[in-house]
Amino acid sequence: MQNLHRYIEQTNLKPVITASDIDTLTQQAIQHNFRGICVPPFWVKKASRDIADLDVQLVTVIGFPLGYQMTEVKMEEIKLAIRDGADELDIVMNISSFKTGLPWTKIELAKCSSLIHEHSCLVKVIIETAYLNDSEIETACKLCADAGVDFVKTSTGFASEGAQLKHIELMRKVLPSQVGIKSSGGIKTREQAIQLIEAGADRIGTSSGVEIVSV
Repeated sequence: MQNLHRYIEQTNLKPVITASDIDTLTQQAIQHNFRGICVPPFWVKKASRDIADLDVQLVTVIGFPLGYQMTEVKMEEIKLAIRDGADELDIVMNISSFKTGLPWTKIELAKCSSLIHEHSCLVKVIIETAYLNDSEIETACKLCADAGVDFVKTSTGFASEGAQLKHIELMRKVLPSQVGIKSSGGIKTREQAIQLIEAGADRIGTSSGVEIVSV
């Protein structure tokens, strides 16, 4: 696959990430022409300065990694991330609310999507497929699409399992064509990445981007 590098969001969301790790992430993105880098909210401002006007999307996470913060907290996180220079925001769906069957799950995502789109940024929603059965994945995807999100993302990387080929296939079957899929969590090899893309993934979130494109 010739343009594999343009699918990759090189990611580091480890609890022990340091400023030098952000430098490495940025350098890797520039060297390999990755689509973007994904960093914790605390490091968005630095990463934005480092990227400057380069063709690298700056991605951060909201409500990470469990998603059950109050909506007002997520909204404030979004405002701060955009202020600091984020281009794309990966929001953890409120899985607790979703499992309870509350309509607030969709309302929250619609509120977040509206705020993000007001600033011409992209919104991805992490549904955490490890915690959902197939029927719940379908419902979550439809809910996200109805809420106006740009991408649905599989995983935080903090659950018991990450991206699964069968889930990407299911998500692509359910989601409308204008909603993309970000596959993330445990993607380590070029073969894995290509299989996920062929199944319908539009983005690959990974900490192994350099290894994937260097094979």
